[in-house]
Amino acid sequence: MGLEIVLVPLLNDNYAYLAHDEATGITACIDPAVAEPVLAAAASRGWVISQIINTHHHHDHTGGNAALAAATGAVVTAPEAERHRIASAHAGISDGETYRIGETAFLGIATPGHTAGPISYYSAAAGALFSGDTLFALGCGRLFEGTAAEMWTSLKRLRALPDETLLYCGHEYTEANCRFALSVDPGNEALIARTTEIASLRAAGTPTIPSSIGLERRTNPFLRADDPDLQRQIGMAGADPAAVFGEIRRLKDVF
Repeated sequence: MGLEIVLVPLLNDNYAYLAHDEATGITACIDPAVAEPVLAAAASRGWVISQIINTHHHHDHTGGNAALAAATGAVVTAPEAERHRIASAHAGISDGETYRIGETAFLGIATPGHTAGPISYYSAAAGALFSGDTLFALGCGRLFEGTAAEMWTSLKRLRALPDETLLYCGHEYTEANCRFALSVDPGNEALIARTTEIASLRAAGTPTIPSSIGLERRTNPFLRADDPDLQRQIGMAGADPAAVFGEIRRLKDVF
């Protein structure tokens, strides 16, 4: 018995997820932008959603909360630090607290930077991380409410998870992120090899998610701000990694 995770495409490029605990039959939805496709995906599998989890307050991650809760009676849990910004939230979770989907335990990890108080959810037993908009495949979220130093600290926390951890992020941005990654890290052989795989997946209309922490550690420039080779590539050899990260994020913002 384990945790079955189903990706649900929403809007233009969002992903919500259904997480079904096989031992208990309990099903949670992570970050529903809208309700209808999530309800359809659950119904097609005979699952009943009883829990809703948000990673942060942005509407494209919470917009379906109220309708989904009304249709199912599900309890909405949001980051405690942003709970006041999510009207539909019933409960909050803070850094270091445990959240359970049936028998599957998730650790709440505070990951400020994209917004002021996001929570990423990590399960060692399931080998899964729901990162919202903090960490993407080959990217990271924009700094809307936090600082570069805060985001760098958050990304280091996620980077430290086991290599085999599967990364379930909030958007299908991988192809565009890959083009940027190559612009700042053109000699990275692992990144070059990944480029071909990503192009093949997207040409077939297949999601590039999940990724893995090990793959991101090798190829995602936002996780490599303390790597001397990447620092040299952007002319910041020996600089404070938080400052290097900030420059990589600035370059991506204008790419």
